[in-house]
Amino acid sequence: MKTPSTSLIHILIGKSILETIFVGALAVLTFINILPPYFHGWSEVTNTGISGWVVNDAAPWDRVEVQLFVDGKFVASGVANESRPDVMAAGWSKDERHGYMFPMTSLNTGWHEARVYALHASGDARRKSLQLVGDPTSFSIDTNRRVSRTGPR
Repeated sequence: MKTPSTSLIHILIGKSILETIFVGALAVLTFINILPPYFHGWSEVTNTGISGWVVNDAAPWDRVEVQLFVDGKFVASGVANESRPDVMAAGWSKDERHGYMFPMTSLNTGWHEARVYALHASGDARRKSLQLVGDPTSFSIDTNRRVSRTGPR
């Protein structure tokens, strides 16, 4: 068996390096196009439900669709388009219309966990993904239908 020449080995190594760079570039482009942009936001408990704000850092003037899950089950969907001047004042967005509010009217009394997700469509809206906004929020509903973060757990 004949040993390959040194120049052939160098050509094959160069080809392998170029293929690795090409595959890496494809992976980065796929990641950027398929996975959601970075959403920033927060949820909080109010007397009547869960409210908060969310901003798409890639397009801080856009309105973001949000979905509420309570105890792991889908509860509601909406658009973060309510006034939150504090978000604009803090420099997170280009305008103040990034707030949302989900009233808690149909849940049983007791403790619950809410998670708010930003919905992102990619690939001409053929693919949709959810990104958690802030941290999960624990809350309770008392017999008078008041929502609260305090009380025994």
